[in-house]
Amino acid sequence: MEKQFFLNHSRIDVYFKQSKDDFVVTEIPLYEFSGEGEHMILKIRKKDLSTWDAVQILSDTIGCKSRDIGYAGLKDKNALTIQHISINKQYKEQIEKFEHPKIKILEITYHNNKIRVGHLKGNKFFIRLKRVEPKDVMKLENILGQIATFGMPNYFGFQRFGINGDNYLKGKAICEGTLKEKNRKLKQMYLNSYQSYLFNGWLSKRIEMSKLVNAFEPNEIAQKLNMTVEQVKELKSQPHPFKVLEGDVMSHYPYGRIFFAEDLESESTKFNLQDRVPTGLLAGKKAKLAIGEAWKIEEEFNAETIVDGTRRFAWVFPSEISSNYSEERNHFELEFTLQKGCYATELIRELVH
Repeated sequence: MEKQFFLNHSRIDVYFKQSKDDFVVTEIPLYEFSGEGEHMILKIRKKDLSTWDAVQILSDTIGCKSRDIGYAGLKDKNALTIQHISINKQYKEQIEKFEHPKIKILEITYHNNKIRVGHLKGNKFFIRLKRVEPKDVMKLENILGQIATFGMPNYFGFQRFGINGDNYLKGKAICEGTLKEKNRKLKQMYLNSYQSYLFNGWLSKRIEMSKLVNAFEPNEIAQKLNMTVEQVKELKSQPHPFKVLEGDVMSHYPYGRIFFAEDLESESTKFNLQDRVPTGLLAGKKAKLAIGEAWKIEEEFNAETIVDGTRRFAWVFPSEISSNYSEERNHFELEFTLQKGCYATELIRELVH
């Protein structure tokens, strides 16, 4: 699937490959650890290992079951990552003796409960782009400025779809009953990939629609969008380039309740102020569906799945964005923070097209 870019600049030629030297992820915990309790909280630094790999190594080494080790989120394999995991303090002696060339324990503290998936606020990223020509530096900085102002699409990254990019097809087949998968973890991964594929398709369609509204006069595209000229005029007057539709399921940002968009002028203004955002559907049971104009597009990307559905922010606002250029090495380095569930590689994709 070709995903629509949000911004309109031409491609910038750089070299980027995820590696422990050029891609660093630091987890931001959801809460402060109490310093006491039954669970050891290990702050670990790992390289060239997925979170599952690291958990399995720790499990095999200290003699506990992997399911008894808690973690807040899955971190990239091809990176240097810093994250927190929890292990019952009965394994304190084994942990103190633990050594591994790809895992280093940086700190140990304690807490009264196990870390669960989702127990994180976000992630801070350091990324190095190479072979960046001096003529492109100002362009990159200007694009980062636009992302800081308007945010970016909250696409799922390529990592969600497997090595060959086709995990969503297995998820679709499972939903349709033409494929059986006995491995529970693999089955869930395939189903999530199918939900993500549908979400990306919807978001790309909405960005395409928004770009048409921004680029043409209302009377030129009203019929193409199956809207009245007045409806298109209202969309065009919205301050943010991504247009809010009547019936969108909105959410307060960065967290809060969801509700339907009714007063488009008010909702689009607050969206532009980063106070709330439209959400997209992760198809499944129990999910809240859009209504009105928003449903006309969402309906195309709704599907019956065998998992529970939910909503996902369509748009996110990276924070703490900074950059530095080394003309001697032609390296462009940037840092930024994203909330949990967002893909840093999508910011790079939008940046360099």
